Amino acid sequence: MADENGQKKLAMVVMSGDMDKLFGAFIIANGAAAMGMEVTMFFTFWGLRAIKKDVSTGKTLFGKMLGMMYGGDISKANPSKFSFGGLGRWMFNKMMGAHNVAKLTELRDMAVQLGVNMYGCQMSMDVMEIPQEAFIDGVKEPVGVGFFLLQAQDADITLFI
Repeated sequence: MADENGQKKLAMVVMSGDMDKLFGAFIIANGAAAMGMEVTMFFTFWGLRAIKKDVSTGKTLFGKMLGMMYGGDISKANPSKFSFGGLGRWMFNKMMGAHNVAKLTELRDMAVQLGVNMYGCQMSMDVMEIPQEAFIDGVKEPVGVGFFLLQAQDADITLFI
């Protein structure tokens, strides 16, 4: 619901780390922010890749293995279909570039500039052994699902991607 100043709100869970889904999430978030909406993005599990730097993570053996297997940042996101071992990512980036579509990193940077509130899920960060320091500048301190639910409860639009 709009706040006392009439500002509309969007609350979004980003659980996927797939290239096409991240494009959708950031395009919607940026569009809403550009329209003057207050935007909250809650990144959980595979979605954490979207706000992560290209750094190694993990403290335990399993955490380090997960960090290596799923490692990388948003630039390593593959499409949900036609990945072809990374070739699909290259192909889609070429096709989008030919049509002047912004890169994922650019869309994410735009979200930061537009004041989109980006939060990592504390539980997912703990399980996947990703510390707050592994995130890009502009990501707020991690929160739990209760915080997100309060945001969603007051939102005009809620999305799960």
